[in-house]
Amino acid sequence: MLKDCDWSLDRDYKTGSENEPLQFYLDGLANSNEFSLLLGYFSSSAINLLSVGFATFISKGGKMKMVINHLLSAKDKEAISRVEENPNEIRVFDLTDIVSLGRVLDEYDTHFFECLAYLISEKRIEIKVVKPKNGKGIAHYKSGVFSDGQDAVGYQASCNFTYYGLSENIEQLEAFLSWENGRSNKLIRKQLKLIDDYFTEKDEDVEYISVSDIEVVLKDRFGKKDINELLVQEEQLLRKKQSLISNPKLKKTITKLFSEIEIIRRTPKFPYSEGPREYQINAYNSWVANNYKGMFAMATGTGKTITSLNCLLNEYKKTGIYRAIITVPTTALVEQWKNECAKFNFKNIITVSSKENWDKNLAFFNTASKLIDTSYIVIVTYASLPRPKFQSYFTQLPKDTILIADETHNLGSQGHLRLLPNIQLEKRIGLSATPHRKFDEAGNQAIQEFFNDEPPYIVSYSMEEALNIGWLCKYTYHPHIVKLTDQEMEKYKELSLQLLRMGLFDKETGNFRSTPEIEKKLLERKRIIHKAANKLEAFKAILRSEFDKRKNLKYTLIYVPEGIEANFDETDFSVETDDENRLINEYTKAVSNTDDSVMVKQFTANSENREDILKNYEDGKIHVLTSMKCLDEGVDVPRSELAIFCASTGNPRQFIQRRGRVLRLHKDKIHATIHDLVVVPEVGGEENTFEMERGLVGKELERVVDFANLAMNKTDTYETLKNILDYYNLNLNDL
Repeated sequence: MLKDCDWSLDRDYKTGSENEPLQFYLDGLANSNEFSLLLGYFSSSAINLLSVGFATFISKGGKMKMVINHLLSAKDKEAISRVEENPNEIRVFDLTDIVSLGRVLDEYDTHFFECLAYLISEKRIEIKVVKPKNGKGIAHYKSGVFSDGQDAVGYQASCNFTYYGLSENIEQLEAFLSWENGRSNKLIRKQLKLIDDYFTEKDEDVEYISVSDIEVVLKDRFGKKDINELLVQEEQLLRKKQSLISNPKLKKTITKLFSEIEIIRRTPKFPYSEGPREYQINAYNSWVANNYKGMFAMATGTGKTITSLNCLLNEYKKTGIYRAIITVPTTALVEQWKNECAKFNFKNIITVSSKENWDKNLAFFNTASKLIDTSYIVIVTYASLPRPKFQSYFTQLPKDTILIADETHNLGSQGHLRLLPNIQLEKRIGLSATPHRKFDEAGNQAIQEFFNDEPPYIVSYSMEEALNIGWLCKYTYHPHIVKLTDQEMEKYKELSLQLLRMGLFDKETGNFRSTPEIEKKLLERKRIIHKAANKLEAFKAILRSEFDKRKNLKYTLIYVPEGIEANFDETDFSVETDDENRLINEYTKAVSNTDDSVMVKQFTANSENREDILKNYEDGKIHVLTSMKCLDEGVDVPRSELAIFCASTGNPRQFIQRRGRVLRLHKDKIHATIHDLVVVPEVGGEENTFEMERGLVGKELERVVDFANLAMNKTDTYETLKNILDYYNLNLNDL
């Protein structure tokens, strides 16, 4: 707090004295959360004093108001030009020439602008740029007010915008402490009113210039570092500064700041300055009220990951330690969760999958936690979870370790159900956009008992709610009914008859009872749907139509027809088969042939430089991504505006996740467009298999109707489905 600082007794700070101006700025920045600054011009002396301590201020959630006069008078420029004849002298920066600015910055200047860019990107700074009018304008002295929410410290620096002041680099300022006397309080209020008058544009002696261009350029030029990188950089600059100074008081302050930076870097915190949203706070409270158990049934894109990690953060705040095990389906999601944990500043993250040697790390932290209060997080794939090697460590985890099960429905599989009764961890969070396992009441019951929760669940946000609230973008939906060729239809009917003769079809559930022979026949039949030849022609027609309408295919995502779904009980990554690679090549070629200007790239398990591919897609250098399962595996592509679903896996959960991925918000996206190729076999009403096919078609159309109900163009969609609904005598309201 500001009151705790050792302020100069006479409230004066001057270069070369016991109380250096740098001492004042370090105390102010490190002990406040609001900073109002009147900076007449950007000079290297001003920036050097503000740069060290700036990241510390930001890391504590600091917010800022800044008024700058970036246009210099002829007299000012003359003084500067005289100084700049000597290359060792001070520099003054003109924000109107950001290109030249980038060439002359030293490491302290650069750090300042990178901190500034971070504040801009976090929307935690207001900048007002003014231009003198009629020979008048803002003074060239620096002044400002630091505030910690209770007390305030104001200051006014001397006017050094002269040849002597610039070349000698002399700084002098006077401080005012709000708790000290009436005069100080009056001066602080006067300073704040002066700055507020600029922000409300009440001062008529200046012109007000748009700051948007400067903000954009600053973000583009300097906005590449996160707060942890800025803190590391600040520590390095402070060490360098400390080695060059002899002032014992200043050295002591810098040493204290080192300790503070280290604590900040070690301490977990919510990754966004505005803090958790109300629903995330409510989710934690509901989870605690439900005896630290529960399901978070939240639509893709609504922040399941952050909501669950906020629960871990809140528990850390109570105990001073954090321990969690996070279960995920794929290695790609392992990396995504690892990155999200890092944003919260959680350390000691151990990842367990088929691709890593993890046992030594886990053994160390497991042993350490029995001796001392040790914080760590284990992220493990579902395929690795039941294996004896991992279970030998898992069963030893402290009981207060929080279990976060991502894509919770995976716990309902036969391979994992047997584990649930023996899991001793008492704090549990299940995450899923679609927690219900269709036609698996035993699996559903086991999951509900394990998490002490059942529908409508302690936390529930549907896709409809997310769209209405504005967490996801609106979309139009266009289903395209695709028919099988005569040859495909003949083979399909033959397999359907064979399945029917086995007598294992359950009309009530619309499912077959599982046997190896049934599964084999169903897979053969699924491949006919999946490889339907007419899909490719329908796909080409959609591409041509969208290209003619948009004049390009930028930000397009293609889900190519795929083969067998990966079983994440047994494996934690997917690899395309030769047949799948042939298909993705075929669909990629169709995209390329749409127009010579279209840039398309495959995104597969074998793709190298995946991050570069996604970055080029985001930047519009790659227009279209063609993929199969890889974009399901925790890869975010919020820039996507157009999606074409060519897959027919029959898995509604997968389609719902894909829809949520396309509907993620992006500042440059207004709404999304989704095209969906739906293969529907036409079986005659007189045929024996008609009722069986009617049930299967009804199941497939459930997904289509669900997509349509939430679309902006749902009436048009219903019209598209009318013929097939009539053909199979299906009622839209029953689906």
